[in-house]
Amino acid sequence: MNLIYNDAMLCDFYEFTMGNGYLKHGKKDTVSCFDLYFRKVPDQGGFAIAAGLQSVIDYIKNLHFSKEDIDYLRSKKLFDEEFLAYLATFEFSCDVRAIPEGTPVFPNEPIVTVKGPAIQAQLLETMLLIAINHQSLIATKAHRIVKAAKGRPVFEFGSRRAQGNNAAILGARAAYIAGCAGTACAVCEQLYGIPAVGTMAHSWIQMFDSEYEAFRAYAEQYPTACTLLVDTYNVLKSGIPNAIRVHKEVLEPRGYKLNGIRIDSGDVAYLSKKARKMLDEAGLTDCKIFASNSLDEYIIRDILSQGAQVDIFGVGERLITSKSEPVFGGVYKVVAVEEDGEMIPKIKCSENVEKITNPCEKEIWRLYSNTTGQMLADLIAVRGEEFDFTKPIELFHPDFPWKRKTFENYTAKKLLVPVFEKGKQVYESPDAKAIKEYCAEQTSHLWEEVARFENPEQYYVDLSQKLWDIKRDLLMKANVKQGN
Repeated sequence: MNLIYNDAMLCDFYEFTMGNGYLKHGKKDTVSCFDLYFRKVPDQGGFAIAAGLQSVIDYIKNLHFSKEDIDYLRSKKLFDEEFLAYLATFEFSCDVRAIPEGTPVFPNEPIVTVKGPAIQAQLLETMLLIAINHQSLIATKAHRIVKAAKGRPVFEFGSRRAQGNNAAILGARAAYIAGCAGTACAVCEQLYGIPAVGTMAHSWIQMFDSEYEAFRAYAEQYPTACTLLVDTYNVLKSGIPNAIRVHKEVLEPRGYKLNGIRIDSGDVAYLSKKARKMLDEAGLTDCKIFASNSLDEYIIRDILSQGAQVDIFGVGERLITSKSEPVFGGVYKVVAVEEDGEMIPKIKCSENVEKITNPCEKEIWRLYSNTTGQMLADLIAVRGEEFDFTKPIELFHPDFPWKRKTFENYTAKKLLVPVFEKGKQVYESPDAKAIKEYCAEQTSHLWEEVARFENPEQYYVDLSQKLWDIKRDLLMKANVKQGN
């Protein structure tokens, strides 16, 4: 079944019921501010990688409701004609700010903020969360895997295991901007310029009467890009010897070399060491060893610590699905609402402390050491709040305010950039390659203690004194209202 639909309708139904209610109760044009943020880094890591902003931009630029959409909503017999007429002539007019893709981000920091008429800001919720949650999750996982490979190229090989075609395509893009060298997904090169690569499947070899004949046919067809899959039958007794034979009988006489061999099963550490020895003894010292087969950051780290002679990794299902922790957990919460021309802070209380929101329109400042260039801390402040960053600044832990630290000799940079102003796009995303380079540069400013896989050091993300005071006062008022 070929599903064709309008992205505007990929929306939780309650967004429509709330929108209809906002209009009915005179809140259609009430200016509201929402934050999209996440609460916990996947895999108990120290940071995440922001991704998905381009999808957000594409969605907003095409945000409209067709006659078929309006007819469907009318058929539910829940919505006023005035609301349906509003949707039929919908024009986006919100301000949107966001942290650029490829930036390291931390829990409770707004990745995207939306400010504008309540109905519009509310309707964005589902698609914004889909885009940012999915792509930030895959980018974060990919960065961990690339880090584990210690400079060896990692290719994303997961299309066939992704949860749908969009997940395959956008997941490959997210993996690339986080550091992967390329993808097996051909359409991603067409769309984003991401290098698409591939060798052969076991079926190619099984189509021929022998492994040697399959290797020979492939080498004759692709002499300049010949990488042979050597584990269909037996890596050491059959695959490697036949690969060496094809090099000597087919490629070398024509002035070519065997580019590589791929191992897709078995003990990769052991097999790669044996394969390296056999290839070197045959004079194929430049032949690369490519490993695949259900890899992730932990397996890659372990086999390299065991001396694996792998030059390139292909990582599939555990990357494209972030198998170890497949939920990013981003949320979209209202933080301020206009009343009589003034933005009034709003807070959501909860029995779970981690679910209590940070109120107000916000700004995020990132502090960098002028000496080392390393990231020191992030400061979440009330938007418009002024600081003298030429002087030392004391920050404190928002949950344990007695824990304080003074920073000197630093540079402060804003993280949120304007994307839409009054509904008009004012930001152009860089291409995927430029975002990848930016991500590599930004993550290089992280302390190794924050970037390690197990028990990473917690990075400082603090609230300004003004924001902390507002939050505390709102919590106290909420407590009084509850009669506690």
